[in-house]
Parts: sequence; structure tokens; C-alpha cells
Amino acid sequence: MFIILRKMVVKEGHADQIIDQFSQKGIIDEQDGLIDTTIMKKKARRAEEEEVIVMFRWESEEHWKKWEKSDAHIAAHKAKRGQPKPDYLISVENERYEVQAVKKASELQR
Repeated sequence: MFIILRKMVVKEGHADQIIDQFSQKGIIDEQDGLIDTTIMKKKARRAEEEEVIVMFRWESEEHWKKWEKSDAHIAAHKAKRGQPKPDYLISVENERYEVQAVKKASELQR
């Protein structure tokens, strides 16, 4: 399993905009190998900021790379090229992880 984490820090009161955006059905949802998308919200340490993390779980890194190189993904980014980032968006970080192990809670109770 391969995971992409996108962490977005936004000005207070704007996390719901990011959550709504990533909650909408999109082309990525139809991609082969996408397992699911999880959207999480955390109040950042400074009161004037909020943090949203979007976790995309893929069957493999190869599935994710296929999405990254797809015509649909590239076209979506080209359409946004030249547009200013929203003024409420403070920072965006992307991280990649290869899952090494998954342990389910029920296995712990045996």
C-alpha cells in the first residue's frame, strides 16, 4: 500500500472550504488502484490557523504514478496554472509513504 499525505495550513475559519473541496466526487475517485481518501482536521497550535490533512491510500506506488501522469490529472493542474493561490492558504506539504505493516485491532485481542 502507498499513501500520499497532503497537509494544508489555512487561516482560521477556512478549513471547511478545503474539506468541502476534497469531499466532492472527482476524477481521482475513479482511478484504478485508489483505495480511499481520508480528510482530517486539526486545530493548529496557533489559534489563527487550522490544519487539514488529506490522506490518499493507493494499492501501490505504481497506481499513484499512473494517476500523476494521467491526462486528467495533468489537465486539472494546467487549468489552475497562473491562478493565484487562495489568500487563506498558508502552506501546503506533500509526503509519500510506503506502508510496511498494517495491524488490525481485532488481531490485538487474540
